[in-house]
Amino acid sequence: MSFFPEAPPAKYVEVPIVVRFGDTDPFGVVFFASYFRYCHQGIEEFFRRLGLQPRDVFRNYEKGFGLPIVSASCDFFHPLRYGDTLNLAVFIIQAKSKALTFGFHFYHVEREKLVAKGHVTLVTIDEDWHSRSVPDYLRSALEPFLPPVQTS
Repeated sequence: MSFFPEAPPAKYVEVPIVVRFGDTDPFGVVFFASYFRYCHQGIEEFFRRLGLQPRDVFRNYEKGFGLPIVSASCDFFHPLRYGDTLNLAVFIIQAKSKALTFGFHFYHVEREKLVAKGHVTLVTIDEDWHSRSVPDYLRSALEPFLPPVQTS
């Protein structure tokens, strides 16, 4: 992804994560799919810090929208093991009219080393699973974390 930042922007949410035994593979290293669970946990915490309940953002029957993940990617640089503690930096890379892309940087707390980074894109859908605009109240809540508009 060409717009993926090398470092988190000034505005991000930090989420602590402890690697659990069930997050690891038979070699004791964090299994790749666990990172995607951490990403989702990070998005949930991001919404909570904005005063939003994740259940009301991912699937909101009352307002008639959902926010499923349509794309996810993660690059791994250093292994993590059971008991390691991470700081997950969660930030918004891009906010389009119908989609949000979150970025994630995973840092090992003790070594202060970047161990992985990834991104997830969510698309807003209506009750019939057609794309729709991000609700105004959600875009307003995200405003302080939105990247500056780029002009070329």
